[in-house]
Amino acid sequence: MKLPIYLDHHATTPVDPRVVRAMEPYWSEEFGNPSSATHLYGWRAEAAVEEAREQLAAAIGAVDPREIVFTSGTTESDNLAIQGVTRAGRRRGDHLVTSAIEHPAVLDTCRALAAEGVSVTELPVDSDGRVDPDAVARAIGERTLLVSVMAANSEIGTLQPIAEIGRICREREVPFHTDAAQAAGKIPLDVAAQNVDLLSMCAHKLYGPKGIGLLYVRERQPRLRLEPLLHGGGHERGRRSGTLPVPLIVGFARAVELCLAERDAEAARLSRLRDRLWERLRAAVPDARRNGHPSLRLPGNLNACFPGVEASALIAALDDVAVSAGSACASASGEPSHVLRALGLSEPDARASLRFGLGRGTTEAQIDRVAERVAEEVNALRTRDTRAARPRRRR
Repeated sequence: MKLPIYLDHHATTPVDPRVVRAMEPYWSEEFGNPSSATHLYGWRAEAAVEEAREQLAAAIGAVDPREIVFTSGTTESDNLAIQGVTRAGRRRGDHLVTSAIEHPAVLDTCRALAAEGVSVTELPVDSDGRVDPDAVARAIGERTLLVSVMAANSEIGTLQPIAEIGRICREREVPFHTDAAQAAGKIPLDVAAQNVDLLSMCAHKLYGPKGIGLLYVRERQPRLRLEPLLHGGGHERGRRSGTLPVPLIVGFARAVELCLAERDAEAARLSRLRDRLWERLRAAVPDARRNGHPSLRLPGNLNACFPGVEASALIAALDDVAVSAGSACASASGEPSHVLRALGLSEPDARASLRFGLGRGTTEAQIDRVAERVAEEVNALRTRDTRAARPRRRR
C-alpha cells in the first residue's frame, strides 16, 4: 500500500493519465495561439479551444458555448461573477446575498465590496449546513444585484437546494451564482433546469490540471452584463483578457468528459467507502460525531468531530495519512473553521474535526487502514492528555 494514503481530494486531485495524454500534443506540437487568426497553427489551436468549450457547455446544460468564459480557476471565476455583476449594476442596486459557509473566494470578495459601500447579507445555515430557500426569498430586496450560494460545501460536503434557490431568484429577476467547484463531475448540474445564471468551476478538483477554470455567464433570458476584472486584448468576448492556455483547456474538457461518463458508478462506490469509514470510526471512537447532512452530501466526503482532540495534533500524528481539517485555502489562518462554527459547533469541537476526501484512487483496504490509524491516534492523544492533566503528588 502506497503511503501516505491520500484522503484530501477536496483540496486537489491527481491528473488522470488519460487527461495527460489528451494535453500532450498541445505543449509542443500544436502550440499555436488561438488568437492568431492568420495561419494554420492559430486555427488548430482555436479549433481545440472551441471544441473544448462546446464539451464544457454541454456538460452543465448551457445552451450556447459562448456562455463559457475561461479563467485561471474557481477563485477568479467567483471574483469575476460577484465583482463583475456588482460593478456593472451599481446604478440599479447595491445589495448582495450569500451564505455564511461559502468558500473564502466568495465571502472575501463580498466583504471587499462591503468595504466599498455594498450591502451584504450572509444567510445562516441549519445544523446540517443547509440554506433555507425561504430565507433567500426574504433577503432579496429591490436593490439586490446577485445571490451567490455554493452547490456543495468543500468542508462538510452538504449539498444546497440550488434548484429551489434558482427558481426563487428567477421569479424575482435577480441573477443567481453558484460556486460548483466541489459539485462539478460528482453530482448532476444543469444551469437551465436549475435556473443558474452564473456558475464557477475548475479542472483540478476533478482530475484535471491546475490553473484552468470557467465561469458560465447566461447570455439569454436574461442576458447578464459583467464588468471585466482584466483588460487588454478583449479575449473571451471582452470578459476576460489574456492568452488562452490551450493544453489546460483541452485537459479540462477531457477531465469533465471522463467524470460524467463514470459519475454514477463512482458516486455509488465512494458512498459505500465513505459509509464504511464512518462505521469503523464510530465503532472505534463511540463519541465521534459526523458534521454536515447525513445523506444530502458529496459521495466522497466525511467530516467527523473527535471531541477533546485537537485536529492539528491528530493530523501531525497521522504521518501515513494525508487528510485535512478544512478548506486548503483557509488552512493557514489558524482560526477554527467558519463553516463548522456556522453549524453551531463550539470552538473546541470545530478544532477537533477532520475532513476526509475520498477519490478515484481510494480503496477499501486504504479505508480500513485509515480508520484503524485514526482511532489509534485519537485514543493515544486522549490518553496522553489525561495523564498530563493528572495532579502531581507532593513528596
